[in-house]
Amino acid sequence: MYGVVTRNEEELAWSEFDRAFYEVKDVTGRAAEPVPEGISMVSCFGDNAAADANPDLVPVSEDGKPATRERRYFDWAYVCPTRDDYREGLLEIVDDAAAVTPDVRLDDVGFPRPEYCHCDRCERRFAESEFDDWFAWRADVITEFVREARERVPGDLYLTLYPDPYPGHIHERAGLDIDALAEYVDEFVVPIYDMAYSTTYWLEIIASGFADALDTPFSVELYAVDVEIDNLIDAAEVASEYGESVLFGYDASNARATLRRMNADGREGEEFGA
Repeated sequence: MYGVVTRNEEELAWSEFDRAFYEVKDVTGRAAEPVPEGISMVSCFGDNAAADANPDLVPVSEDGKPATRERRYFDWAYVCPTRDDYREGLLEIVDDAAAVTPDVRLDDVGFPRPEYCHCDRCERRFAESEFDDWFAWRADVITEFVREARERVPGDLYLTLYPDPYPGHIHERAGLDIDALAEYVDEFVVPIYDMAYSTTYWLEIIASGFADALDTPFSVELYAVDVEIDNLIDAAEVASEYGESVLFGYDASNARATLRRMNADGREGEEFGA
């Protein structure tokens, strides 16, 4: 099964795709109305616009460094997952999306890195909690948010995972307890992005690691922008060995051309009769 992730409404109906995810909120803060043709996808705690408008929303490390695009390795700014007002806004977006299509995908869920967040609110809530372990407390914060979203989604709930299957890494990095989240999530999505996919052995290693780590179904999402079709075919064939489906991100035209080539190659290999 093959799907697409897009910001363009017209691409949702393209017949080559078995499923389509439509960004109703992305990491820039841009918002779009949900549409019935696509599964609504919500960037949760990645939000440049919110962080720029209100720096108090931004997570901070123990030494006071904010989780913004100015930090090394951050491609976008984050919002602290303990901000109740922001979380309520996210859940309202989930409500609106679920009213149009029953399935919803949560993207950018979690804390930005292991050293976040040490804002006054997080420090206070951890001190007042039943947890002795800070990482366990963070995971509980995220699981509770996903549980609240689950209550609002009548269909399937999808959740994006950071692409690191090594035991304990996602828990420490983002505050995601996969076993706890599996109670609420119907399918995980693992984006394994590259600008070229000129080699695919590393993609196979990551995908196979998630196949071993997860009992819940998962799909692999590939980056399709300006990737050579032959390379994207190779990547899709590897990913399809492990994922429930293969999704192509942010270039539906290139993805459609890739699938057409794959279908044509498959027909050329068919033999009929003796």
